[in-house]
Amino acid sequence: MAFGPAAGLEIVDALLTEPQLQAYHLLPSVRGDLLARLGRNEEAGAEFERAAALTRNARERTLLLERALTCARATATKGAVGQG
Repeated sequence: MAFGPAAGLEIVDALLTEPQLQAYHLLPSVRGDLLARLGRNEEAGAEFERAAALTRNARERTLLLERALTCARATATKGAVGQG
């Protein structure tokens, strides 16, 4: 990630239309990670949930759902801070 998460996200987004990658759980997982690094937690959480739904590995699913929960908490915290 020599050029930062925004550059990485641009590359990953270009792969979203590839038919062979539509059911590949690591694509939304990577996208979620990049979005989280950019502070776009709501979008990141949705990507982690999508990745969790695509994987068949129970441990990976648990990890991805934990990341989604972390993003949801960050979003809620950010909203609470903005209200005060």
